[in-house]
Amino acid sequence: TLCSEFPAHPLERAAVGRRSMPLLTFVARVNDGMLLVASMEHTLMGQSDGQETLDVYKSQAKQIFKRLNPRSVAKMSIDSGSFTFHYMIQLGICYLTLCDKGYPKRLAFLYLDEIHNEFVNHLTEIEEKKARDEGRQTQDWDRQIDLVERPYAYIKFDKTIKKKGKDFANPNSRSNTGRLSEDLHDIHNIMKKNINEVLKRGEGLESMAEVSKKLQSESSNFKWGAKKVSLMAQWQQYAPLVAVGGVVFVVLLLKYFL
Repeated sequence: TLCSEFPAHPLERAAVGRRSMPLLTFVARVNDGMLLVASMEHTLMGQSDGQETLDVYKSQAKQIFKRLNPRSVAKMSIDSGSFTFHYMIQLGICYLTLCDKGYPKRLAFLYLDEIHNEFVNHLTEIEEKKARDEGRQTQDWDRQIDLVERPYAYIKFDKTIKKKGKDFANPNSRSNTGRLSEDLHDIHNIMKKNINEVLKRGEGLESMAEVSKKLQSESSNFKWGAKKVSLMAQWQQYAPLVAVGGVVFVVLLLKYFL
């Protein structure tokens, strides 16, 4: 288990002072962590110890996948050294990428969203071709994912990921500033953790979702409790007046009608 703070490896030093493109992108099945696609940016691989450093982050990514299940939070950012993992879960599939900390969080999730859309299109095309070849009706693409028995079954999708990675490489490009200006999603509520919190304690990511629900429940209970206190205070304030009014009403009733 990776527990301690990680030293500044060459890959980390190379990222200092710039906002690099997504360095790792993985696609995995949520219910068992089966890796479907793995894509790595090779521009930094030629550096000394670059491969070793990437292996560290690949190992962390796989450990994150092991802690996922259908109850896990749908989006999360996890800091690790000079980098941040961002993941998004859609329809039982997790899309995870590693960027340096200077890379815009909103753009990272837009990148993952486009990877999701492209992957669905990729699976749909595969199923349509297979159905034509076998002379049958097409099935839902997600059924293909359920039947995968070996890792990296869709490794050919790596080409699409690399192409998208180049599109998102420069956050200041015209296309990416346009993406950011058009995106209306609120990213402030996306949960953020440190890699040591996730790996050192062995905390399942589903428990984070449960904590979130518990906090919401406690917040609702607090609001109701505060409302009850307010009502009790109002009752204590106006109760004497109500009592006096009741006494006056009874006296008048006895005086004029009895």
